[in-house]
Amino acid sequence: MFKEGALSHLRVLDLSRILAGPWATQSLADLGADVIKVERPGTGDDTREWGPPYLNDDSARSAYFCSVNRNKRSLALDLSKPEGAKILRQIACESHVVVENFKQGALAKYGLDYETLRADNPALVYCSITGFGQEGPEASRAGYDFMIQGMAGLMSVTGEPGGMPMKVGVALSDVLTGLNASVGILAALNHAERTGQGQSIDISLFDVTVASLANQAANYLFSEEAPARLGNAHPNIVPYQAFEAADGHLILAVGNDAQFKRFCLLAGMSEFSEDVRFATNDARVRNRDELVPQVAAALRSRTVSDWLAALQEQGIPAGPINDIAEAFSEPQAVFRDLATQIEDDEGVEVPTVRSPLRLSLTPPSLRIAPPRIGQHTDEILREVVGLSGSAVDELKELGVIATAERG
Repeated sequence: MFKEGALSHLRVLDLSRILAGPWATQSLADLGADVIKVERPGTGDDTREWGPPYLNDDSARSAYFCSVNRNKRSLALDLSKPEGAKILRQIACESHVVVENFKQGALAKYGLDYETLRADNPALVYCSITGFGQEGPEASRAGYDFMIQGMAGLMSVTGEPGGMPMKVGVALSDVLTGLNASVGILAALNHAERTGQGQSIDISLFDVTVASLANQAANYLFSEEAPARLGNAHPNIVPYQAFEAADGHLILAVGNDAQFKRFCLLAGMSEFSEDVRFATNDARVRNRDELVPQVAAALRSRTVSDWLAALQEQGIPAGPINDIAEAFSEPQAVFRDLATQIEDDEGVEVPTVRSPLRLSLTPPSLRIAPPRIGQHTDEILREVVGLSGSAVDELKELGVIATAERG
């Protein structure tokens, strides 16, 4: 039975591209918001062509694009034309949220900046996503996930000791920025509903990535020593890393002294749990170079499956190191239906990952497949802006808008 989304009363004007902004707006769309994605006629969002793979050989719907653009309506419109900018200002007046990731100040020349839009819509929540924020010496500089991971320190703690610094295997700075943006938007909407007053939100990839360093940032601030790369080891917990078993690798994540004592008994290392060098986590961290080789030698004696079964029975956190295919094949992933699909308007099934948000009364829904460029241009202009069919046709002739052709 369909349940109305928690945000189904909201309209979001999405002027963002690539990943951080679209990740935020897809989260809002999954929860029911009407998200109008504005794209350049002809080319659309850059990620449409970031492939292969593509959906059914459609070179304008890559897997990358489809991963962050479901539940959105596509409006193909040239905002650089006065007629296009005017239409977007009209839609903004009928919207609760605007999300954009243009360079600092770039939208002011089109009258699409916060100060201009809030004059007509005081309750508007306006979220700007940039590499470095709206103020500061780097504010005008473009920011990309990879370079931000480097500049913000994330790569300095990722990779093997003595090896090359490594980025995370997904664009984590973008994803975390999108998540923080959606949190900020929901907070600002709550304030607007209580007061009638909207506000601007300044979210930067750099700020988010530094803040997301979590304990590693705190380790530095407490000690004034920059953390080093530890490979798969943990800076504050031992043993808490990947180890080699007889036929592969597994993760051992001992989180407290009681778990360590049970592990030592299981691994035939009982004397280690009574040794003052290893009996407490503090001591194990300080003496990791002596302890870890002993743990590694013990773990090489049995297979991965043997160890995982034995560790689970003793309540010691451990797990396999899956590739992505194996992750989707995990019984828990299958039970939770994490790999699902959504049907587009032509009957094509589009693979997607189910939202991790499990709300009991207003769960996320799959309503609109990742759209073709301009798929919803006509209906948006008629429904939201109130244009007649002839007015829409005239805008097409002028090249201000474009519509998608079916199949």
